[in-house]
Amino acid sequence: MDMVTMIKDLQKLIAEKGIGYCALIISPENRKYFTGFESSDGFLLISADRSVFITDGRYIEAAEKQITNSEVMLLGKTYPQIAEILGEMKCKHLLVESTRMTVSTYNSLKGVLKSISISTDTTLDTLINTLRSIKTESEVECIVKAQRIAEDAFNHILKFIKVGVSEKEIALQLDFYMLRNGGEGLSFETIAVSGKNSSMPHGVPSNKKVENGDFITMDFGTLINGYHSDMTRTVAVGFATDEMKNVYDAVLNAQINCLNNIKAGVPCKTGDEFARSVIRDAGYGQYFTHSTGHGVGVEIHEFPNLSPASDSILQIGNIVTVEPGIYIPEKFGVRIEDMAYITADGCRNLTNAPKELIIL
Repeated sequence: MDMVTMIKDLQKLIAEKGIGYCALIISPENRKYFTGFESSDGFLLISADRSVFITDGRYIEAAEKQITNSEVMLLGKTYPQIAEILGEMKCKHLLVESTRMTVSTYNSLKGVLKSISISTDTTLDTLINTLRSIKTESEVECIVKAQRIAEDAFNHILKFIKVGVSEKEIALQLDFYMLRNGGEGLSFETIAVSGKNSSMPHGVPSNKKVENGDFITMDFGTLINGYHSDMTRTVAVGFATDEMKNVYDAVLNAQINCLNNIKAGVPCKTGDEFARSVIRDAGYGQYFTHSTGHGVGVEIHEFPNLSPASDSILQIGNIVTVEPGIYIPEKFGVRIEDMAYITADGCRNLTNAPKELIIL
């Protein structure tokens, strides 16, 4: 990862705000993004021409070895130390992650930063979201590598699924395979739901056993260097009714229509509509109950979102999921999800796994 460039990009945006502006980054995800260093504790202070990472004794040795784009300091008395560094930076206006900062942290900062104004708007969040949404080549490589492991797990699970195995067993098999074959962690708690349970988009795997005629929806992913993959596939066991096939086709056609039409310059809400309109025209509009997709990176859900509520525009370098679904309560659900890298004239599908209806 070119962490030096990432820090400099933020420093440039901070400089454009004016003299005396600095940023305080406290969230693990953003600390990881800008320094490449993963820890449960730390503070990153950035001015237009300086960057300082503070962490405690558990991480100091590793941080000194791994972080190359910031000064590394041992954490002392947290807030007085932050105030001292900001004083050295001649900070007058402090930008903070207002959507991630607790009231307690804000009050503690306010107590020591007597002559510094603390921005409580979303200025810093917006700056960081904009930077993080444009993936570098090395970031894409990490996401694709993680995705290939997930795809291998999918191929493995197709041989494992049979009547009588439980949802929990399927989820555990996916998890074990991904972690044993190079995954550094789970992108999120793996979803594996069957039959009526598949009508719950984020259902939790249970002891329910797979039955003949069930749909099984599996949503899963792993991490490489802190970057997530995300995919969903729905398969049938034994047989699929005509209704099941019709619903599956509607979801697949919606996803393909979205993938075929999204590109840089397209409003995110239009991207959502590319999928939603197909499902609505098929007569299942009321059963598509979530947005079409979301950004993926150092977090599993990040900016931008393919959502009816979004005011954002797709840009070259965005990676978004495309995951329409239909969920009929007390019957079944279907979701199909790929990750797409946005280009000037379309998108590059980063997911390489079959999408036609598989009946096991």
